[in-house]
Formats: sequence, structure tokens, C-alpha cells
Amino acid sequence: MEEFRAYVYILSNNQRRLYTGVTTRLAHRILEHKTSANPNSFTSRYNINQLVCYETFGDIRLAITRETEIKSLLRIKKIQLIVAHNPTWQDLSLQWGKPTEPFDESKLRPPQTFPKKDK
Repeated sequence: MEEFRAYVYILSNNQRRLYTGVTTRLAHRILEHKTSANPNSFTSRYNINQLVCYETFGDIRLAITRETEIKSLLRIKKIQLIVAHNPTWQDLSLQWGKPTEPFDESKLRPPQTFPKKDK
């Protein structure tokens, strides 16, 4: 049985305009934002489509409560929340769906130790 998930997410654009939302289908919802599925929406008008922060919840009610909390924060507090999780403001969804290299143990190097300092 698959565990239920709900997400609160923050999107940004290049000018750092922010949008906070809640969903139970994060990848699908982000794709809607990126493709401007609703061209008259706030996110479409301002090209807000970069996922910069998200939180996961097991209960949609908790996610809705958290979304309300985040929306009530001052802008500086929202920025602090983003920077705490994503200091470079990178779009966290860019790598979704892209293939990853399989793990290759032969490429691992043994740990390196530092030389002892003379006292």
C-alpha cells in the first residue's frame, strides 16, 4: 500500500516573486505551473515556475495548515525558509524524470586521511 503524501511548495521566478501552494500530486502540479496550464493564473502571468522549496506531510490537513502559516509569513521569513533548504535557489524539479547513472562501486576511492601535525 502506498503511503499518502501531501506537499506544501514554494515557487519563484527569476525576479524572486513567490507563490505558495498545496497539493497531493507534486510532480503533476509543478508540471502544470511550468506549462502554464491555466494561462490566466498568477503563476502564469508572472512566469513563476521554479520549485525552490517544498515540505512533505502524511495528512492533507497538516499540509493545508502549514500552507496557511507560510502564506501569513512576512516575505523575509519566506526567503529565510527557502535559503535554509535551498541556499542557491536552484529549481528542485529540474532533475525529475531524468535518468541517473547506476551506482558503480569500482569508482569509489578509499577515504583519505590527513597527515598528523607535529606539536
